[in-house]
Amino acid sequence: MSASLHVFPSPPLVAPVELVVSRRRHAWVWLGLALVLASLPWWVSTYWINAILIPTLVLSLAGLGLNLLTGYTGQTSVGAAGFMAVGAFATYGLLLRVPPLPLPLALLGGGVIAAGVGWLFGLPSGRIKGFYLMVTTLASQFFLEWLFVKFPWFYNNASSGTISAPRLQWGGWDLSGPGGRYGLTLACVALLTWAAANLVRSQTGRNWMAVRDMDTAAAVIGIPVERVKRQAFAVSSFYLGIAGALWAFAYLGTASASSFDINRSFQILFIIIIGGMGSLAGNFIGAAFISLLPIALSAAGQWLLGGAVDPGQIQNLQKILFGVLIIGFLIREPDGLARLLTLWRERLAVWPLRF
Repeated sequence: MSASLHVFPSPPLVAPVELVVSRRRHAWVWLGLALVLASLPWWVSTYWINAILIPTLVLSLAGLGLNLLTGYTGQTSVGAAGFMAVGAFATYGLLLRVPPLPLPLALLGGGVIAAGVGWLFGLPSGRIKGFYLMVTTLASQFFLEWLFVKFPWFYNNASSGTISAPRLQWGGWDLSGPGGRYGLTLACVALLTWAAANLVRSQTGRNWMAVRDMDTAAAVIGIPVERVKRQAFAVSSFYLGIAGALWAFAYLGTASASSFDINRSFQILFIIIIGGMGSLAGNFIGAAFISLLPIALSAAGQWLLGGAVDPGQIQNLQKILFGVLIIGFLIREPDGLARLLTLWRERLAVWPLRF
């Protein structure tokens, strides 16, 4: 008797094809978004470039830096603005005291110096975590503010205690105008976002997320937890340092230590909470929400109440609304607006069968 051989047909290769199509679709979406953002200076006003687009992009980059530390590695920090100040003052010092240094290298140098400072203040993260680590980063915020006020060398002994942006030039291009500053900011944000997207998908990013989920289990499987935490502090501070330099030079034009106070740190923390922790897109969504909400409230007050409400009351209403939203997102949707938009997109994909 001969045993019959049953040959089962292999399943069709649908998943790989769908994966390729999905990647191509995402590539086209990102390409279209890049073209739209690059063309904005030609069809929006100078006010929108200076007051909305540039600060939104810079805050998105700052939120990305904090998100790499808090959202992906699980290390609580409220000292983001302090590391932004390090990047701003370091870039100013490099441009001032090393005149032949090109602008991109000065920005890179400011980010590297901020990364070193972040690594230094990240040393306690190997021993403490949670509330105690948050207090440590809060101390770093106040220490760095005091440092840049106490020693006039950092702001070139200026009587005003501020640093002023030098003429932004590179390779014969004048970047001092609104379009140039917007192009510089957009190029930095796009390049660093691409780098972050590849970083979180690498072994480094997987180590960060393993430490975030359970550092004890990460140590058991051989991940050097203390080194990974310090590494996350350094990378986060690098991003924050470049964001601080862009905030001072591309947006404000002049800055002081008070430009990077504790309120700025909380603003960046609000961005990743509202936008979504552990999400790259959430940084841009949260920054846009933070930037556009005051404009929307002012417009609503003018339209509904005819300007009868004092602008100070509108600012108080904005703070109340931020507080309510943060509490609501922490309780109901910790993944923020990015997760909500993903759910709505999935429901629209099967509409009207299910919604």
